[in-house]
Amino acid sequence: MAVIIDEQRRIFTLHTQNSTYQMKADAQNVLLHTYYGEKTDNSDKSLLYYQTDRGFSGNPYEMGRIDRTYSMDSLLQEYSSFGTGDYRITSLKVENKDGSQAAELRYAGYRLHQGKYFIPGMPAVYAENGEAQTLMIRLADPYSGLKVELYYGILEETDIITRAVKITNQGTEDIVLKKAASMNLDWEYGEFEWISFYGRHGMELNFQRERIHHGIQAVGSVRGTSSHQYNPFAILCEKGADEKMGSCYGFSFVYSGEFLMEAEKDQIDRTRLICGIHPDNFSWTLHGGDTFWTPEVMMTHSGSGLGKVSRNFHKVIREHICRGGWKEKQRPVLINNWEATYFDFTGEKLVAIAKEAKKQGVELFVMDDGWYGKREDDSTGLGDWFPNEKKLGCTLKELAERITAEGMQFGIWLEPEGISEDSDLYRCHPDWAVAVPGRKPCLSRGELILDFSREDVQDYIIKRIAELLGGIPVTYVKWDCNRAICDKFSRMLDGSRQGEFSHRYVLGLYRVLEELTEKFPEILFEGCGGGGGRFDAGLLYYMPQIWGSDTTDAIERLSIQYGASFGYPVSVMGTHVSTVPNHQTGRVTPLATRGCMAMAGTFGYELDIGKLTQEEKTEIREQINLFKKHYNLIQHGDYYRISSPYEGTCTVWEIADPSGREVLISAVYHHVQANPVPVRVKVQGLKDEAGYQLFLNEDFNEKYPGKRLPFGFRPGEVISGAALRQFGFVVPEAVNGFQAWQIYMKECPYPCE
Repeated sequence: MAVIIDEQRRIFTLHTQNSTYQMKADAQNVLLHTYYGEKTDNSDKSLLYYQTDRGFSGNPYEMGRIDRTYSMDSLLQEYSSFGTGDYRITSLKVENKDGSQAAELRYAGYRLHQGKYFIPGMPAVYAENGEAQTLMIRLADPYSGLKVELYYGILEETDIITRAVKITNQGTEDIVLKKAASMNLDWEYGEFEWISFYGRHGMELNFQRERIHHGIQAVGSVRGTSSHQYNPFAILCEKGADEKMGSCYGFSFVYSGEFLMEAEKDQIDRTRLICGIHPDNFSWTLHGGDTFWTPEVMMTHSGSGLGKVSRNFHKVIREHICRGGWKEKQRPVLINNWEATYFDFTGEKLVAIAKEAKKQGVELFVMDDGWYGKREDDSTGLGDWFPNEKKLGCTLKELAERITAEGMQFGIWLEPEGISEDSDLYRCHPDWAVAVPGRKPCLSRGELILDFSREDVQDYIIKRIAELLGGIPVTYVKWDCNRAICDKFSRMLDGSRQGEFSHRYVLGLYRVLEELTEKFPEILFEGCGGGGGRFDAGLLYYMPQIWGSDTTDAIERLSIQYGASFGYPVSVMGTHVSTVPNHQTGRVTPLATRGCMAMAGTFGYELDIGKLTQEEKTEIREQINLFKKHYNLIQHGDYYRISSPYEGTCTVWEIADPSGREVLISAVYHHVQANPVPVRVKVQGLKDEAGYQLFLNEDFNEKYPGKRLPFGFRPGEVISGAALRQFGFVVPEAVNGFQAWQIYMKECPYPCE
């Protein structure tokens, strides 16, 4: 069983396949955290704790004259609260009717049941056919009537434990939540490092690793979305942990709004990590009987390095976050017209791009921004989701039918959360735009944002988009959101409840997405937030892929997709091959390199194929055939980071079939040198006893006469899995700037048949 309960000693032990999590209600009814790490037995780990008088750390009243070593300021707690003697960062902060901020949480019972809990109106990990158990631990404040229920979902086979909190006011007087984190995790000892992912528009998900020092370290967002600046995913690992060795803890916040992940190393070298809704813009009033759910956090532990943390998250997102028909269905290779035309297009131009793309094997044409209302640039028309038939030269239905008649699927770009002041929708409903009354609002990208916290706005968007999509043969929607939210105010909330706006906005967005994706299950929805500005597990619950970044440069994408790989699978990363010189950087990279990078994702093109040479068109056909050939391996295989874009000359990653039957290795030179040091790859995920043939996805001798493949790499020769793991092979040298290689290996009997 995944959950073992010792009722007499009130010890709760949660087991996954490779990890154990434990907590205990002590004699004072404080819920202590006792252990999280490598799988172990059910014994009471709290017996191993060291406890002494820390001096000036307060003691609960009932213990103050008995045991001065007992202090909330030094105990390892399962869910901490402000105002009761714990001076560290805390999970819960409330404001009572009398203005006090204390909440004393004490153990009040538990419930265990088969299956995974769900959270009303919010995304969460789901499990079927008995794949999970749920443990609920109840805490209560005896003074105020506040009840806090801690929920734990245990997915044993995937090494995932989820956490969420349900808070109920059982009293008669209002209680205001000022902070309500989704999880608290304490470690008694350890030298830890903290890995987070920072960035900016066009350069998201940069890897950052720091030592956990005394004091508080944090990443988060107050931008209304999870943001380009910090991703709601982090790893805490022991000092020196690498891809294959060391104890590592991963945390992914299943939420698309404002968040805070904070870590503190305290006065006695204990470490605490807290994750939840960002408290700076948050307050929530609970009347008597009201309930508040926090968003969910997914946690995993690996005793064998960072790579296993990543693969655990990849599996749970693919199998227990993404939903619907497109969860398993093979996704089409697409072409998007944005970088080919920007706003300057006609229906005829779009049809021409689609026709030429079809000849090369592209399956889906996506019409991007500029097809609706008075939309000639990014300052007008947003919100008027009615086709501009004058610009298109036909109705939207006629355009879609012309493209589908060519044997292509048809897709469309939308930004339903935005609104332009120069739009019919704004002229009709200026009160629907987010703004503070009496003040001029901030513009971003020349636009405002609709108040999705309002039910009437949600209803309108659901109705308008449903009418639009229901009238055309569409199979794909790119859902964009091109600005952060400021001027946070809703005319539907009174002054005392404006702190609820940001969370209510996200709840409104989730309602809209739930209804539209349920109404159109045949449509593949792709999320986008000006690129990677809303790249999170919460959005993936509604849309099984997200546009990774507005940067399409293959070399810049190395670090973006490297960072994403720590918490997100290849199958959710929107990736395109674009033209050169690249429109964001001016860099010129080979078409093969651009294709190699785009294959580490959902794969598509963003250019005018009609302007390419015949040789380039032939290469595109070969790329598409190669991607389709290895589709299942790429999308569902185990991902390994072999080398980093931040070091050396070559970034290498590997995707292996879980059974070890086949492997695809991709290598991109990001820094070409004269007389280079060889780049050696030790292959992972193979069977030691099996033999493997190696194939280079290039006709090397024909393309590069006079060049020699390095020693140890002979295409077609059979090499043992053990040799490839222990000794590996050398990646062929770069023969041009930003060279890419793709090496495929498949299991083959001795001797090779």
